[in-house]
Amino acid sequence: MRTEILYIKNMVCDRCKIVVKSELEKLGITPLHIDLGEVTLGTPLSDEQKILIKNRLDSLGFELINDKRSRLIEQIKTLIIELVHYNNNELKVNLSDYLSDKLHHDYNYISNLFSEIEGTNIEKYFIAQKIEKVKELLVYDELTLGEIAFQLNYSSTAHLSNQFKKVTGLTPSHFKSIKSHKRKPLDKV
Repeated sequence: MRTEILYIKNMVCDRCKIVVKSELEKLGITPLHIDLGEVTLGTPLSDEQKILIKNRLDSLGFELINDKRSRLIEQIKTLIIELVHYNNNELKVNLSDYLSDKLHHDYNYISNLFSEIEGTNIEKYFIAQKIEKVKELLVYDELTLGEIAFQLNYSSTAHLSNQFKKVTGLTPSHFKSIKSHKRKPLDKV
């Protein structure tokens, strides 16, 4: 059986996977497997089906990715989002080793490509994702700042606070007092 893989930009959460699956099924296409940013189909698509899928996904804020460099950038983003937002226990790994291992590319290559295409470096993107996670946890108000720092593998509460202020311009406690007005969707980070 010949499969086809669709690479989709802006799939950043489980709800995104549900929406993409639903839209494909509306078009009579049953995916074999769906991951963030990637859908495996049991059969190759016709050009007409690809156009229908592209139009449907575009209208929902997703985008089909065709070139290898863009796919690699999306894979980097997806791995970082998964690492920060869904796999907290793996945050203790070295990010460059983690990405190189998962993507089977030299870190210097993926780092340079990411910087060239995105206009920022992988480390800044990673920090931005961590800060969004901190914002989420602060809004939920279930963990202390120390517990958040530990969960996101910061060396100390002070380190987290300093990084938070540097990125947002606010202290964590000030952010907590104004809450939801400052959170961003993950695909906009």
